[in-house]
Amino acid sequence: MALPAHEVLARFAAQTLTPSDYLGACLEHISLFNPKINALTALDAERAVAQASQATQRWKAGTPIGPLDGLPIGVKDLQDTKGLLTTHGSKRGRANVPTQDLPMVARLRAAGAIILAKTNVPELGAGGNSRNPVWGATGNPFNPDLIAGGSSGGSAAALAADLLPLCTGSDTGGSLRLPASLCGIVGYRPSVDVVAHPTRPLGWSGISVLGPMARTMDDLLLMLKVIQGHDRDDPLSSPAAPGRFATLPQVDLKTLRVGYSEDFGSAPVDPAIRETFRARIDALRSHVMDCRPANLDLGQMDRVFDILRAESFVAGFAEALKSAPEDFGDHIAQNVAMGQAMTLADRSWAHAEQTRILRNFNKVMDAFDIILLPTAPVSPFPWQQSHPTEIDGQVMDVYYRWLALMYRGSLTGGPALTLPCGRDAQGMPFGLQMLGPLRGDEQLLATAKALEALFARDADTARPRPDMAALAASNVDLRAIVTHPPVLTSAVPSTTPNIRTAV
Repeated sequence: MALPAHEVLARFAAQTLTPSDYLGACLEHISLFNPKINALTALDAERAVAQASQATQRWKAGTPIGPLDGLPIGVKDLQDTKGLLTTHGSKRGRANVPTQDLPMVARLRAAGAIILAKTNVPELGAGGNSRNPVWGATGNPFNPDLIAGGSSGGSAAALAADLLPLCTGSDTGGSLRLPASLCGIVGYRPSVDVVAHPTRPLGWSGISVLGPMARTMDDLLLMLKVIQGHDRDDPLSSPAAPGRFATLPQVDLKTLRVGYSEDFGSAPVDPAIRETFRARIDALRSHVMDCRPANLDLGQMDRVFDILRAESFVAGFAEALKSAPEDFGDHIAQNVAMGQAMTLADRSWAHAEQTRILRNFNKVMDAFDIILLPTAPVSPFPWQQSHPTEIDGQVMDVYYRWLALMYRGSLTGGPALTLPCGRDAQGMPFGLQMLGPLRGDEQLLATAKALEALFARDADTARPRPDMAALAASNVDLRAIVTHPPVLTSAVPSTTPNIRTAV
């Protein structure tokens, strides 16, 4: 089950492994370990078995329908999958069966991927802890008593536990990068134009993007090649050549100019995480041309993010919250209330300040090829805890403030990537966050691939792997918080009111 996705596909082509046999192994592995981490939600096993059989015949005949033919994958439960329950982790969506795929999902299907399962999220994607009243909480494969992160926590946990070879994600303030870091896998937030996101409630706001998640860079690129592209309903996406990511530039680490920051301009970071990050920078320093601190005090980043995020939540949820407040948890209500208290002057200031932040970041990037930071400011904590209330003596004034290391990077609109890099002082995965310039995706991905190869040579920096054979279930039932279980009676088109997303 630990085979990389690209190797699975190579074995399909060589006919030393069939999609049916591989799917069978996935289903067996899922039956053993998903109950212990609760990463996967709705499962479409019957249809997947039929599709795997068809893919097996196509590979046998040498006629695969696409580059992912017969590969089972997971799709984040905020993203529509035709005929498969998509709850958004929300009471409102516990019987929601979409009638069409999100365009990104449709591209994966067209490439031959089998949509086997949905992956768990926080309610409507709000927060860094993937728990909700429909499916319960997702535990970390390294310790199911601890969080897997969010909002793409189910995807990250499923990948780390080898339940599936590829999963989708999305990212507003770290929803893809945080769980990738905490679970020891790769997560990539593309520039805003790369992967079309036509379900954003505000089509002209690029604060939220879709992206791939995988265990290795090669697997991530395999998926990216399929999902990248334009959609006319996303005005921020751009037409690009189908082979845009087929060949990346060569990166010689000896010519690399690295900037780094422990805290992205004074974001809250636990001292132990700072120490781990310093050790990683020290390990890298001799392998690159230049490695020095970067000044990332770019502007009033927290207030800008508060306003941009709040306006998306108002657009996505205010109307439904007003008509049925009992359907929503506190985090959604708080975000909507925050947005409704803001003025047009606040919005105008935020968009102007975001522009200034980008221009300040561009000046910083003139001196560097990449910027490195920690991804998560703390080691994983018990899943029963919504979020840290204090980090290194700094009180969190809002439940997502602990994500500042990531959401400040979202404000530039450029690419960000989390690369697994050993373990932290608590023995949990440590993720190194990489930032590149706006639309500098190819160079950032190529650099990440070179760094991955470097880190793999040392046990202290190589991708950590959970010991699944020794994995015990969480001391507290991960499903104990379920109050509105999913409606699994039949996969028929839903009459559920439209469920929107801001993530």
